Amino acid sequence: MWNKQEVNPLSSTPFGGVLMTWKVRGGRHEHHARYENHMRGLVTMTTTAQEPRTTPASPRRSASPGNYAAASTDAFGDYLRRIGKGALLNAEQEVDLARRIEVGLFAEARLLQGDGASTRDSAEERELSWLVHDGCRAKNQFIEANLRLVVSIAKHYSGRGVPIMDLVQDGNMGLVRAVEKYDFMTGYKFSTYATWWIRQAIHRGMADKSRMIRIPVHTAEKLNKIKRIRRDLTSVLDRDPTAREIGEAAQLPVRDVLRLLQYDNEPISLHTPVGDGAGDMAELIIDDDLPQPDEHATLTLRAADIRYFLDTLPPRERSILRARFGLDGNEPRTLDQIAHTEGVTRERVRQIEKRALALLHVPRLEHYLRD
Repeated sequence: MWNKQEVNPLSSTPFGGVLMTWKVRGGRHEHHARYENHMRGLVTMTTTAQEPRTTPASPRRSASPGNYAAASTDAFGDYLRRIGKGALLNAEQEVDLARRIEVGLFAEARLLQGDGASTRDSAEERELSWLVHDGCRAKNQFIEANLRLVVSIAKHYSGRGVPIMDLVQDGNMGLVRAVEKYDFMTGYKFSTYATWWIRQAIHRGMADKSRMIRIPVHTAEKLNKIKRIRRDLTSVLDRDPTAREIGEAAQLPVRDVLRLLQYDNEPISLHTPVGDGAGDMAELIIDDDLPQPDEHATLTLRAADIRYFLDTLPPRERSILRARFGLDGNEPRTLDQIAHTEGVTRERVRQIEKRALALLHVPRLEHYLRD
């Protein structure tokens, strides 16, 4: 239940009322003793619900759109121009927005806990709803004021196979998470705290999008570690390190090192130019003598039919037909060759062949086999 012995009036809210000392973070409700003292005289909000409070940033931190916009007319340049119009936040404004977000979370938890309760009056309901709405506005303002931080971090990862706008989008997801997790009571500056979340989101986005064949995120992190160790060893040894040396530095078996390095091989297009550009890779690796797909399918089905027919014959007849028509993978053999192998006369081989074809009861099978 809410403790109304440790509350303060919200005289600056449009409805008045009380402020609950209940902490909500990450979807969990936990009583936090530090807020009993912190909430005394904490909240300074707008005087009306229609006029959200905005505090101008200090002049030395104001941002000029020209720092980002340049003369670019592409989508990224337009995005930079738009985010460059907003003012940056100073430390006092960051704390104020974080407080409003926290109060909004308190109010949301109170609304969720009181669903179906008949003891709450309409004034309290309106007050809580307004606090939730004000917390959402503060969160949006906090995010919009730090979008340029994401851009500055994302630029360090450009040129690695992922478009800059995708990097910024992933970084923005990390920024949202940082705003949700930020605790202003720790005293850390928000940009210091948010940098880790932004970088983590960008790294995970690169692991998902930078490769044509996606590999799991944890595998990509191991691969990046292996590549970093390989670069360091190359600079120290002045040569390419062996897999054993990399494994010792990374504390991984040689087998795992070799497997991870195989994932670093990017696919090559069959249309990649070769030599002076007169041909491509497909002309070098594709065998023109190979049958076409439809022809290959026909031959495969025909071979299956022949095996089915031959399995109905006695072993000797089946062996002679295989040798006579080259069904064993070798060239077709003559009657004399088969007679020498079987130890019978040439005429006897001809008789066995004729009888075997008759047993199959397929008049045109001989032509089918020869084809």
